[in-house]
Amino acid sequence: MKEYGSSIQKLVDNIVNIEEGEKRTRYAHILIELMRQIHPNMKDGQDYYNKLWDDLYIMSGFQLHVDSPYPPPSEESLGKKPKTVPYNTHRLKFKHFGQNINLLIAKAAALEVGDERRAFVSYLVRQMRDFYKIWNKEAVEDETIYESIVEISNGKLIEDIKLIRAEGLVESTPRERTGDTVQPQRITNVSTLNLRNNRTPREGNTQRGNNNRNQGRNSGGRPSGNGNRDGNQGNNRNNNAPRRRR
Repeated sequence: MKEYGSSIQKLVDNIVNIEEGEKRTRYAHILIELMRQIHPNMKDGQDYYNKLWDDLYIMSGFQLHVDSPYPPPSEESLGKKPKTVPYNTHRLKFKHFGQNINLLIAKAAALEVGDERRAFVSYLVRQMRDFYKIWNKEAVEDETIYESIVEISNGKLIEDIKLIRAEGLVESTPRERTGDTVQPQRITNVSTLNLRNNRTPREGNTQRGNNNRNQGRNSGGRPSGNGNRDGNQGNNRNNNAPRRRR
């Protein structure tokens, strides 16, 4: 086998010629680890080690007799082509909707004619509209969706489609159709909510702003009353001081 090289092939031929069974088995396990190191990018697992032992038996021409954890493969399976896997299309008329939409349409057709069936068909229309946009990257007219539903259902839902064309879609969700109309709401801490309601934001912010302004004025932002007095006294002293003669 080319992926292991000629050196591994020579080692396999030497192991086959060893007469002692225990020694032959021990060397075979060592050779398996060497083969694993040649391809370190391969994943370690049960299937991978099984493949290594199968390769070892194949390189020995099925003449290697050792105590291995896996049975040797049959010579008939060597070179046998795998079976062709059939492509299951489920006979889809519209592949962009998928098989699940076909199953839902069949379930809607099995319901009794009434509001529940019309709501189900309306829900399918909205879902198929979204699937069409994802597949074709463009908007779609409702009439195209209606014709697709009639064709997929083999005409069983044509009366519901006529009613939807005349009166429009039923704006309901699966949760509402099952009777569970109560939607989950976000729970807020009661103490935090009461504290927010009791405190008036404008009054609190106004009082804080006034306190900050008074502190700024007293700390030197603007001259206080004592500062004005000191300044007047300094001006009077300068006026009483003798002037220099020129």
